[in-house]
Amino acid sequence: MTFESSVPGILPCQSIEALIATGAITSATPFDTDQVQPASLDLRLSDRAWRVRASFLPGRRLVSERIADVEMHPIDLSKGVVLEKGCVYIAELQERLSLPPGLIARANPKSSTGRVDVFVRLLTDRGGSFDDVEAGYEGPLYLEIAPQTFSILVRPGTRLNQLRLKAGEPPKLETRSVGVDLQGGDIVVFRGRRHAGVVDLDRIDGHDPKDFWEPLTLRRGELLLDPGEFYILASNEAVEIPVMQAAEMTPIDPSVGEFRVHYAGFFDPGFGTDEAHGAGSKGVLEVRTHDTPFLLEHGQIVARLVYEPLTERPTRLYGEGGSHYQRQGLKLSKHFRAWG
Repeated sequence: MTFESSVPGILPCQSIEALIATGAITSATPFDTDQVQPASLDLRLSDRAWRVRASFLPGRRLVSERIADVEMHPIDLSKGVVLEKGCVYIAELQERLSLPPGLIARANPKSSTGRVDVFVRLLTDRGGSFDDVEAGYEGPLYLEIAPQTFSILVRPGTRLNQLRLKAGEPPKLETRSVGVDLQGGDIVVFRGRRHAGVVDLDRIDGHDPKDFWEPLTLRRGELLLDPGEFYILASNEAVEIPVMQAAEMTPIDPSVGEFRVHYAGFFDPGFGTDEAHGAGSKGVLEVRTHDTPFLLEHGQIVARLVYEPLTERPTRLYGEGGSHYQRQGLKLSKHFRAWG
């Protein structure tokens, strides 16, 4: 099977659905009706996982072979399992790829995954890097899962990451700097509580945020990031993704700041636009410093948004059918009730 596109770019939802129909993307169970997003595909956990003693890249080997080298014990997810913070797991995903030549894929954590400080990365057989899938790849998909602040409850069907597919080599249309808002309201920062309970990743609005988060008010528009702490902040600028584009938020150069920003980087077409009724939406930033305290100032540049074209207009836009994050300001993940 070959894939043909008249222009290079990111595939919209209807093209992803066509790949499913032709067998380039298959699944162990029927696809969910809401699994295909405007320019990405949500991936789901299967019932198989392993607790491992170390992360790895498979290199020239199969992921299953490398798991055998580092496995501590297998885990059956079928009845729901708590994955403990500070531990590393590998889970097999339900979806499988048979990509045609000329089509590559890239994965990223879902927004709701990054906002609860769960570090996830896609693995493929004989893959030389995390999250990237080469053209022509045929095989299973696996996910490395490393909860950092909260232990999490998952089960088959839980969605932790998403896949974006690209035809050819789309140009970078624009790169915008993203600053941080430390003066925007009474609460401008949430800090994760280090000894909180378990977050059930399939319970929407099912947790009291005060059990998991501590709001911070700042007096001088400055935030001292402490090593080992996890923070949720909002961008200083509104973010808008035109309907014929998609974007990825990428880290800044380490020389600009010793901290990690935004685990979850995909922004779908229509986010923050008038057409999709989302004007004024902010980007939410997940922030962790490295080994030393770091003083963050209002407006400081912490990330970049890289815009790329779609191959064609998507048949639906971000937020159609409802979204927890359209028109957002500073907002916790969908697992938590509104603060108040």
